[in-house]
Amino acid sequence: MAPEAPDQPGEEIVKFGMFKGVLVPTLLTILGVIMYLRLGWVVGNVGLLGAWTIILIAFAITTATTLSMSSIISNIRIGAGGAYSIISRSMGLEIGGSIGMPLYLALALSVALYIFGFRAGLQFLYPGLSSLAIDLAVFALLFVIVFLSTDVAFRIQYLILVVIIGSLISVFAVFPPAPPPYDFVAVPPDISFWMVFAVFFPAATGIMAGANMSGELKDPRRAIPQGTLLAIVVSGAIYLALAWWLAASASPEQLVGDYTFMISGSRWNSVVLAGLLAATFSSALNSLVGASRILHAMGEHAIMPRSSWFSSRTRSGIPRHALLVTGGVVLASLMLRDLNIIAPLITMFFLITYGMINIVILIEQNLQLVSFRPLFRIPRAVPLVGTVGCIFAMFIINPVFSLIALFFVAVLYYVLMSRHLSGGTPYGDVRSSLFVAMAEWAAKKSMALPRTPEKAWRPHLLIPILAPAELRGMSEFIRDVTYPSGSVRILGISMGEERAHLEAGLPSLSREFEEDGIYTKWTMVETDTYADGVVSSIQALKDSFFSPNIIFLRLPEDPRWESDLRSIIGKAADNLMGVLLYAPHPAAGLGRRRRINLWIAGQCLSRPEGLNLPNCDLAILTAYKLAINWEATIRILAPVADPGRAAEVQENLAELVEQTRIPVKEILVEERPFSSALSAAPAADLEIFSLPPAPDFDQIRETIAKTRTSCLFCRDSEQESALI
Repeated sequence: MAPEAPDQPGEEIVKFGMFKGVLVPTLLTILGVIMYLRLGWVVGNVGLLGAWTIILIAFAITTATTLSMSSIISNIRIGAGGAYSIISRSMGLEIGGSIGMPLYLALALSVALYIFGFRAGLQFLYPGLSSLAIDLAVFALLFVIVFLSTDVAFRIQYLILVVIIGSLISVFAVFPPAPPPYDFVAVPPDISFWMVFAVFFPAATGIMAGANMSGELKDPRRAIPQGTLLAIVVSGAIYLALAWWLAASASPEQLVGDYTFMISGSRWNSVVLAGLLAATFSSALNSLVGASRILHAMGEHAIMPRSSWFSSRTRSGIPRHALLVTGGVVLASLMLRDLNIIAPLITMFFLITYGMINIVILIEQNLQLVSFRPLFRIPRAVPLVGTVGCIFAMFIINPVFSLIALFFVAVLYYVLMSRHLSGGTPYGDVRSSLFVAMAEWAAKKSMALPRTPEKAWRPHLLIPILAPAELRGMSEFIRDVTYPSGSVRILGISMGEERAHLEAGLPSLSREFEEDGIYTKWTMVETDTYADGVVSSIQALKDSFFSPNIIFLRLPEDPRWESDLRSIIGKAADNLMGVLLYAPHPAAGLGRRRRINLWIAGQCLSRPEGLNLPNCDLAILTAYKLAINWEATIRILAPVADPGRAAEVQENLAELVEQTRIPVKEILVEERPFSSALSAAPAADLEIFSLPPAPDFDQIRETIAKTRTSCLFCRDSEQESALI
């Protein structure tokens, strides 16, 4: 079915102002069935002061949330979908969708609950009417009104508002004979103060009724804050006044035992009953309108399958496809006949939404980004009260359903993250800034603590390249050296000719490492010589947080590059950076990646004050990393030119294995010169050696030829230790 095109000639999208689009629907949703049927029960259980306390706590939470929402709206161009739009534009589509879907379901199921409430009031007058017939008739009337015209739906609310005002006049027309007792009534032993709070709190959760219409408001930035806050003030005053009237008009026993006392104790009973029916009808109407708008907004951002179908609307702006689906959800829930068991879950979804709005403003305030310039500023205490209040209310009302709701939201977030929605995000969000702020905070705290780089050491590689092709055949090996906790920074060295090709290839190289689970960054420098570019980068990155601690080089085939490598290796040592010089065998490669020969010269083991490993630490740690990632075995080889030291070296190596805790399968101490030991060494897939300060590249090539294996030469940075 093709989407209906909006904004075509002949019919314009209807836009609403603050009074019609926000104040009236919000006020009517708050002044609902709980006001008529449960407020007296609340007063009867906890007394006037207790009821006022509950009302003030509930409205404090929703007021804080409204103030937070107002501040956010004054900083963004809010789109359709109300709370969904607010959260999506601040925290990303994944979080917005994981909150928006439960909020949509909560609103849709609320329609059924309000219809059940309407039916209960109607059967109070006509007990013989069929319950199912009433439910279906009311639903049909609601659906037709909303389907035909939102403007008509909002005009009907004026009539409903008049009826509710008339019902309140009928109540206050009976003035109590005496003032009420200002005290807490003893709560019955089978119910607590917070249980009473849990029953009342849903009355205060209608604050999003106007915000859900954000896409159809003339000026949502002003209309939503003004209309919602005014609705809270008016409804809060009405609840406080009604609590006073109830406490003065009846005994606690009457109020607890008679849910309909407000009807029977009023001047004109039928008018109050009409107010009850009007309130439930209005709440159902607003919830149906709001739910369809949220579904439509999620469709615009491809949150769900077949999103283009959900995102269509008529020329007058009515999202009829979203309405059809919402109507189906409501109709299905009506057929279940009893939603009381999941009613607390609906409240949880509302509270999670309110809590997230407060969290959004808390994050924005604490990040102190320049982009956060709200016209309406609030103290940090306001969203903090809102956040804590929402969490508190959730677990007071029903801890089990709170956990279920949070789990449901978490699962949705995981599913949406797996769909990679961010690629289509039409606006930025603060998530990356949040993690950057956390990293900056952690970095500052870390820098203030005593530095122990050996304890926290992990391989962070700087890999200079002249062309993307240089990493071919080495990517998997680099991954094995760094995975899982290391990182890679690819340094493109541009000396003029290959700049465009190099710049185009670096992002794809970075993505390949990222796909393998390696945190990777890339950068490019322009320089006259290869060595100058690498050395300048080493010096520039030295004092940065998460700076590279190893430079990864490949043995050049052309000897003319050897002087550059010597210069780089020397400067790396001056800047406390380790070196890995990889020399792949042209035929053998890395073989089956099952055996590693770790060469430790006998003179490297000294014990003036315990076991000492000069320039062996990086070689040992790298061998360990590769053995873990390859599931390989390590063999230690130690050629000893002096036959008299063989036993001492064997003993030292045994202690080395014990103290370094590396998985060594075999220790071979051979009484022969190093050069002859190379030719006689057992076969392996990789040979690891220490790299001297002034490397002899001819000897390195001879080593590769004699071992007939790829080799890795390691030079310590003095910032790592295999003995820790």
